[in-house]
Amino acid sequence: MPIKIGVPTEIRDGEQRVALVPDVVKRLAGPEVQIAIQSGAGEAAGWSDADYQEASVIGDSAQLLGESDITLMVNPITSDQIDKLKDGSVLVGYLNPFSDLERFDKLAGKNISAFSMEMIPRITRAQAMDALSSQAAIAGYKAVLMAASLLGKFFPMLTTAVGTVRPSKVLVIGAGVAGLQAIATARRLGAVVEGYDVRAAVKEQVESLGAKFVDVGIKAEGSGGYARELTDEEKQQQQDVLAQHIAAADVVITTAAIPGRPSPRIISTAMVDAMRGGSVVLDLAAEGGGNCELTRAGETVIHNRVKIYGPVNVPSTVSNHASELYAKNLLNFLELLIQEGQININLDDQIINDSLLTHGGKIHHPTLQERMNKNQGAES
Repeated sequence: MPIKIGVPTEIRDGEQRVALVPDVVKRLAGPEVQIAIQSGAGEAAGWSDADYQEASVIGDSAQLLGESDITLMVNPITSDQIDKLKDGSVLVGYLNPFSDLERFDKLAGKNISAFSMEMIPRITRAQAMDALSSQAAIAGYKAVLMAASLLGKFFPMLTTAVGTVRPSKVLVIGAGVAGLQAIATARRLGAVVEGYDVRAAVKEQVESLGAKFVDVGIKAEGSGGYARELTDEEKQQQQDVLAQHIAAADVVITTAAIPGRPSPRIISTAMVDAMRGGSVVLDLAAEGGGNCELTRAGETVIHNRVKIYGPVNVPSTVSNHASELYAKNLLNFLELLIQEGQININLDDQIINDSLLTHGGKIHHPTLQERMNKNQGAES
């Protein structure tokens, strides 16, 4: 029997991405793999049902979820969708294992093997499956365009008949994938760019993109490619140095986020007060609470003539390319998961084991189990 892969329409408000795009469907579909897509799933990203020629199109989401051996999603599955999944099937997508923990008891109860794309280990072999990075690159790019549209100035230097317009100054805080893409994009638009990260090791990457690295004298390399949490003394030192650079910037783009934890607070109200009128703070960490204490997720706040914007679900606004990249992440993961026409959950493989949250009717991931135990203890 062929493996049946199902792709439902995303139901999150404002979501425009789709888990599989037609080109990837062509590569996956064959005698051993059948693909079904819910009608209209690709519309917002630019693909009609007719574009999915190698897939069957199903109108009813309950039927699709109930017949699929593997379900592919972008956004975390809801409790209602879990009820419709085929017992013993496989789920792959963003699962947000840091909130709404009751869902995982339901997944385990239905014997679902649930893989979280956020938990793909950041090792060399898994780079082609790293959806966090592929979507962060898009967010970094779009953040600069959003900031440019909010700023009442040109980014590049312009020489005109009435004088020279100086280039805007952009400070990017956080030099991970999103931050580096933001730096590169701001440079392409002609801005003078500075980049900052608590991980001193990224200085060379920042400078290779034509930006100046802001050195605050702190090294905070952590595990898994993320920065460790700063001590109170280090936080004060960081803020003292950054305050000067923030005050001089026309645009500040913040990207510092750690999955499963509140976004670190880097920009205080006092720092915003020191910025020039008309300046912009674009906070990509808004969904985690924001790097600026004035950030409100999904809103533009005007404080002392400075605009603070906290966009949410930024990759969805570049839905076509975001879907293409995410679909390729899934394709590479599925090539590991499907072996010789069979679903092969090899727990000896680090990528499989580390991203697997529920399996065999149980909570498989120890960190998730620990979080659920704490949550249950807090409620009792």
